[in-house]
Amino acid sequence: MKGLGTDEDAILQLLTARSNAQRQEITAAYKTLHGKDLVGDLKSELGGKFESLIVALMTPPIKYEVTCLRDAIKGAGTDEKVLVEILASRSPNEVNEIKSLYKQEHNDDLEKDVTGDTGGHFQRMLVVLLQASRQQGIQESLIQSDAQAIFAAGEQKYGTDEGQFITILGNRSNAHLRRVFEEYRKLSGYEIEESIQRETSGTLQEILLAVVKCARSVPGYFADSLYSAMKGAGTDDQTLIRIMVSRSEVDMLDIRTEFRKRFATSLHKMIQGDTSGDYRKALLLLCGGDDA
Repeated sequence: MKGLGTDEDAILQLLTARSNAQRQEITAAYKTLHGKDLVGDLKSELGGKFESLIVALMTPPIKYEVTCLRDAIKGAGTDEKVLVEILASRSPNEVNEIKSLYKQEHNDDLEKDVTGDTGGHFQRMLVVLLQASRQQGIQESLIQSDAQAIFAAGEQKYGTDEGQFITILGNRSNAHLRRVFEEYRKLSGYEIEESIQRETSGTLQEILLAVVKCARSVPGYFADSLYSAMKGAGTDDQTLIRIMVSRSEVDMLDIRTEFRKRFATSLHKMIQGDTSGDYRKALLLLCGGDDA
């Protein structure tokens, strides 16, 4: 970064090749050696989407999620997509970590902020997920009755009892839900996704479908989200950055595998065709290989 111009290539090669924990150590050492804030220096040297990506990579994981949620709530309007993505896909432990760091960083209660910014059944589902009290394991005795309750609350009823969907999808473990979905298909002749699409709408539908996708496969959910972010005209760069950064040390290989299974292309090729410059180089390094 010294002198005229910036060696972006050196920056992106170095930072994408390190784990987040190592990047935190580099930040500390940089301050010790130079008496300056590395992230501040990076911000003044870089710009645009590339800057956003690098700054995201420099942020500790839970803090990054907290920042994403805070921006989603405090910006103009509410970015429901971010609330859905983070709260539907994270484990109860992660949700608890996010809640306590949110409190620490912003001196606000995440649940209060979320409820102040949302409404209706969508809000109720978010609150259930924020309780982070999903049960563990499979409760054999409930599989049949859960499937029946969802059937009775939706397809079998004039109107919809959204509360039933919220309670069951918000509180049972992923392994349990997978068994319930199987049972539901036998019972109703429908996939649970089809029923949710018919029986609900808007943001409630979005969050219920996200929870179902995550119960079936979290990497599959992120593969779908990445595909949606890039398909068609234009790119949803915020989503692309958020997922590539937050999953880079969690399940990127599994996401790539799911992506290849579901779509006629690889994640690598899609990023290559949809982005450019240093931004593209850095994203491709986070992605890793190309699954031809």
